[in-house]
Amino acid sequence: MDKIIAACGNNCAECPRHLPKSDAQLVETAKLWFDIGYRDSVVSTDEISCRGCYADNWCRYGIVKCASDKNAATCGHCAHYPCDNIKECFASTLKWLPKCRAVCNDEQFERLHTAFFNKKENLDKIKEEN
Repeated sequence: MDKIIAACGNNCAECPRHLPKSDAQLVETAKLWFDIGYRDSVVSTDEISCRGCYADNWCRYGIVKCASDKNAATCGHCAHYPCDNIKECFASTLKWLPKCRAVCNDEQFERLHTAFFNKKENLDKIKEEN
């Protein structure tokens, strides 16, 4: 599967939220997000679905807006990479790794690992190539 790298380094092509997905797949993802602790409840398919990153989307670290303001497709394209903000994002993401391993089956874990836990490697590769 081809990579779709978000501003923060997530591989959206592997994300179980990234559309197009069936309603059944989105319900499974909503349940998994609840089991992992990403959400406090099993949310609707509309809330769990993702249509991509846009500067006006909510982003915990403001990465999408920051990259947009700097005319960078990703943090790896930014002259300031790696900044403290993206380093905090990396650290925060890695805190979820043990819980994902405990809750997910092997296939789910591998998918989440590829989608979210390789963001630093994805951005480092982009930085190196530019």
